[in-house]
Amino acid sequence: MSRFLSYRGLNVILVLFTIIAMAFAMLYLQNYKGLLPCPLCVFQRVGLIIMGVFALIAALLNPKALWIRLVLWLGAMAGILWSAGVAARHVWLQHLPADQVPSCGAGLDYWLETLPMQKVIQQVLAGSGECAEVSWRFLGLSIPEQSLILFSGMIVLNLLVLWRIFKHRSVAIR
Repeated sequence: MSRFLSYRGLNVILVLFTIIAMAFAMLYLQNYKGLLPCPLCVFQRVGLIIMGVFALIAALLNPKALWIRLVLWLGAMAGILWSAGVAARHVWLQHLPADQVPSCGAGLDYWLETLPMQKVIQQVLAGSGECAEVSWRFLGLSIPEQSLILFSGMIVLNLLVLWRIFKHRSVAIR
C-alpha cells in the first residue's frame, strides 16, 4: 500500500486517471456517442493533459531534488486547477436560467484561426449557448459535473503528492 502512496506511485495514479478520462472522453463520448466537445470541454481536456504530462515526467524521472519535485508538482497542480476552474464555469453556465444563457457564437476553430490566443481564451471562458446544453447524463450528473468531481479528486491526489514531497524531505533531513 505504501508503494501506491509514494511520490512515484501517486504520480502514476494521476497518469492513469488522465489516460482513463481522456479515453472515456474521446473514445466513448466523442466517437461512440457522437458528442463533440464544446470549447469549454476542450479547455478542460487541455488542463487535464498538462497535469498528466507533468505527472508522467515525475513518475518516470522520480527526481530526488526538492526543487525539481516542486516544479513538476506546480505544473501538474496548475493544469488540474485550470481544468477544475473551467469545469466549475461550465457547470455554472449549465445551471443558468434559459434567458441568461449566452448566445451561441463562432466555433473554436474559427476563433483559433482569426483571434489572438488571449482573445480566444476570453471568448471560450465567456461561454456560449452550446456549452450550456446538457447532452448526456450519468447518475443524474452532466459531463461537466462529472468532470468537476474527477478534477476535485485529482486535486486531492496532487495535494497528497505535495505531502509526500515534504514528508520525504523531512525524513531526509533527520
